[in-house]
Amino acid sequence: PMAADNARVEWSFEGQYLTVSKLSFCSPGAGASTSLVNWSHAGEMLALHRVAEYATEGDGAPSAPTVSVPSAAAAGGAASSGANPAKSAEAQLQEAEEYLQRHQVQARIEKAMNEVLSSMPADPMAMLADVLKTIPAQAPGGGEAPAEEAAVDNSALEAERDAQADLVKELKLKKKADDSAVSQEEVDTAVKKLLEIKAKLGDDGKKKGDKKADKKADKKGGAKKGKEAGPKMIDVEPCMGTRDFYPEDMRIRNWMFGHFRAVAKQFAFQEYDAPVLESEELYKRKAGEEITQQMYNFVDKGGYAVTLRPEMTPSLARMILARQRADSGQTMMILPVKWFSIPQCWRFETTQRGRKREHYQWNMDIVGVKTIGAETELLAAITAFFTNVGITSADVGIKVNSRKVMGSILKAQGISDDQFAPVCVVVDKLDKIGPEEVVKELVAPPLCVPESTAQTIIKTMAARSVEELKAICGPGVDQEGLDELAELFEQAKEYGFADFLIFDASVVRGLAYYTGIVFECFDRSGELRAICGGGRYDRLLSLYGSKQEVPCVGFGFGDCVILELLQMKNCIPRLDQTTDFVVAAFNQEMLKKAMHVAGRLRTAGAVVDMQCEPKKNVGKTFDYANRVGARFVALVAPDEWNKGMVRVKDLRADDKTNNQKDVLLDDLANWTTIFPDA
Repeated sequence: PMAADNARVEWSFEGQYLTVSKLSFCSPGAGASTSLVNWSHAGEMLALHRVAEYATEGDGAPSAPTVSVPSAAAAGGAASSGANPAKSAEAQLQEAEEYLQRHQVQARIEKAMNEVLSSMPADPMAMLADVLKTIPAQAPGGGEAPAEEAAVDNSALEAERDAQADLVKELKLKKKADDSAVSQEEVDTAVKKLLEIKAKLGDDGKKKGDKKADKKADKKGGAKKGKEAGPKMIDVEPCMGTRDFYPEDMRIRNWMFGHFRAVAKQFAFQEYDAPVLESEELYKRKAGEEITQQMYNFVDKGGYAVTLRPEMTPSLARMILARQRADSGQTMMILPVKWFSIPQCWRFETTQRGRKREHYQWNMDIVGVKTIGAETELLAAITAFFTNVGITSADVGIKVNSRKVMGSILKAQGISDDQFAPVCVVVDKLDKIGPEEVVKELVAPPLCVPESTAQTIIKTMAARSVEELKAICGPGVDQEGLDELAELFEQAKEYGFADFLIFDASVVRGLAYYTGIVFECFDRSGELRAICGGGRYDRLLSLYGSKQEVPCVGFGFGDCVILELLQMKNCIPRLDQTTDFVVAAFNQEMLKKAMHVAGRLRTAGAVVDMQCEPKKNVGKTFDYANRVGARFVALVAPDEWNKGMVRVKDLRADDKTNNQKDVLLDDLANWTTIFPDA
């Protein structure tokens, strides 16, 4: 019943054998919206529908949607068994799913997508389109699964595949060693060719009876001699854009987070946290921010629209509001509030160097301070962290600007208050897409800024000092904002970090809620994206319903880019696994006694690795202790135990002739003094 002119194609893909498209319909009068996904494979069409209906309340605002039962119907030729209008929606859906499963369309598409995305090409959509075109059509016959294909000699293709795989590996290694040695285009072309060869070979890309591949499959849980085939090995890679943290990675992460926490506590900030799952509405602000298009959002089983948090500031605002008096808006906490956190945040965006779909972000915020001293305090904390980890002002800089000043400049150019925040979102892309593309976005709908105005905005953004900005803009510029900028630079001199700061009129930050000073930290070599950023957001709490305007300022400091920088500058120390003691039993009979010793040492504050299975060869115990970074080995044997003692050996002692002692059990409490030079 939807009008055709209300239809909008959200996305589509058209391949040689497969066509997939998603359309949206909107019927304002009926208060309903519809999403339609069409799959066409081997000349047959399946249409999958999802309808969300919105009821209007007295004030005209839409209520939470009620979603009808999803339906699937065969269309335009239907599935092999034919469409039956009398069938229930559930039956048609089941039939559609069986059809897709029978012809392995979904499995083939998923495999193609995984192969493309795991190779990280520069243009993944183009490569995905090429790969999907190679998916062979399996035309159905009478509703039955396609007959098995005749055996084919694939030896030539297999040899070609192996040679191409070696080439891809070689190119990637060369690029990793020297980025300029091999272009990304060369890598993408080689990967594309490899995927095409694999597609010709079939699902697994290996010939039946291939001993080398079969042996590899055995190791992954496949068939072994005399046994039936086991379960297929799971995909061991983490989801796209996410990371595993092995113990060696966790040592680095904990070292860095330790510096975050140490600086925050040194500045008298308190740590807080919030759920990673938040209400979707919390992030739906005006100005078309990119972040609202990147959310991992969904409707949960209770019908609530929720999202994994893409940033922490709205959660902070919600928590501050929860401590306000409902009648007056007065905050029921000691002001100023100084809080910090290191939350994990999620954004569905293109992964690249220094950017993941999940990341941790050090946040520091000050609530309740109107003056510029709050910004200075936060910038001092950022630069203190850099100094503590060995990063200098020669390595990084912090660009500073004022949204208040830029607001007055844009207003003088005819930019309305409603346009200001969306224009800032576009201008924030200046370093990423360049001035020409920024002008195009400003001139195009929905902003429709006159081209002459857009060019003037770009010229204004080129100012590199407060004085230069004054000269370009004249008397119409906001004087209070200029005074705040000047005061900030003066306070930075007194604090001792002015060498980190640079005025840059092009920095406006992409989030709509900023109202005053904004700043962004960058790598002076130009290799990395922004390291951190923040600014003043005095009106955010009012946007969420606060009866009083609450002054706030804060920053977010992601872990991905700073790790890249620390590695580039060789600032990460060696963080080996360390243990005070390995406690080992001489034999199985002494195991309980060894556990008693381990308990005593842990009570005395030692880090103890208890060897749960006694080794027949004591040399293996010492070898294990060396590999886990232990300083001492406590060997619990019958002879020493009968004397109320254990033998302790110092594995790191320089004097190898005097590096072990028999120690009384009661003296283990003072284990740090057993070897005075240890």
